[in-house]
Amino acid sequence: MPVMNRLFLLARLVFSILPLFAISLPGARAEGIFRLGVAPHTSARVIVGMYQPLRLHLEKTLATPVEIVTAPDFTEFARRAVAQEYDLAITTSHQARLLQTDAHYAPLLTYLADFRAVALVAGNSPIKAPADLRRGKVLGLSQTSLVTLWGQHWLKNNGLAGVAVEYVSASDSVAHLLLAGEAAAGFMSLANYQQLAPAIQPQLRFLAIGEPMAGRVYVLNRRRIVTRDRIDAALWAFAETPEGKHYFEKFKLDGYRKLKAKELEAMDPYAAEVRQLLNPTGK
Repeated sequence: MPVMNRLFLLARLVFSILPLFAISLPGARAEGIFRLGVAPHTSARVIVGMYQPLRLHLEKTLATPVEIVTAPDFTEFARRAVAQEYDLAITTSHQARLLQTDAHYAPLLTYLADFRAVALVAGNSPIKAPADLRRGKVLGLSQTSLVTLWGQHWLKNNGLAGVAVEYVSASDSVAHLLLAGEAAAGFMSLANYQQLAPAIQPQLRFLAIGEPMAGRVYVLNRRRIVTRDRIDAALWAFAETPEGKHYFEKFKLDGYRKLKAKELEAMDPYAAEVRQLLNPTGK
C-alpha cells in the first residue's frame, strides 16, 4: 500500500476514535469547547450517534466547538454534573431537579413524549404477577437512574423490598440477560424498550408500566446563563430542521416542549435519593 494511503487510513482511524475518548475520560475541560453532557441511558457509541445531529447544529449555530460527553453510569454522570463538568446536560428529570437545586443549572425544555418506566420479563417466563418475583433477581441500570429508583419503589409498594436488584450498564444488556434467564425481571424506560432490536421486543413482556413523568430534561450550566436565550433559541431551531424532525421521529420523542409549573419539583423524592447516594455522610 502506498505511504500516502497508509497515512490517510491512519488519520481516519485516529479521528474516528477521538469522540470515544471524550465520552470516557473525565477531568479538566478543554478551553473554548462547549460540552454537551448526555446521561448514559444507553451505550456511549449509541449516544454519540443519537446526538451527532444536535452537536453539529449547536456547533454551527453557536460558532464554537461542541463535544458529546457522558459517564460510565448515572451515578457518575450526576457526580460530574454537580462538579460543573457540562455546559448543557441532557438527563432524566430527577437528576435535572438535583442539578437545579444543588448545582444551579437552569432547566430549559424537555420532550413532548411521556417518559414511562417499565418492568419487563421474558415472554416465556412463568412470572405473571409481582409476587412471583420473591425468589428472583431483578435488573436495573444503576442506583441513581430514574427507572431503577422507580422500580425499587414499585418493588417496595408490592411488598418486595427484599428482592435483590443488580445494576447493569445499558437497556439492551437488561433485555439480553432476561432472555438468557439470568434474571427474573428488569427495569428500563418505555422509550429504550421501543429502541430494542425488532427481533428482541416480541420476546419480552410487560409486568408493569409506570405513570407518565417528564422525560429527559435539558439543563444549562450557570456559567453559560448569559447566553441562555441564544442556546434556547438554537435548540428550538434544531427542532425545525430536517435532522431534528428525523431525530424526534426515529426515537419517538415527538418534539420539544416547555416544562410545566412545578413539574421538576415533583421529582424531589427521587432527587433526594440521588443526593444521599452521592453524599451518604451528608457533609
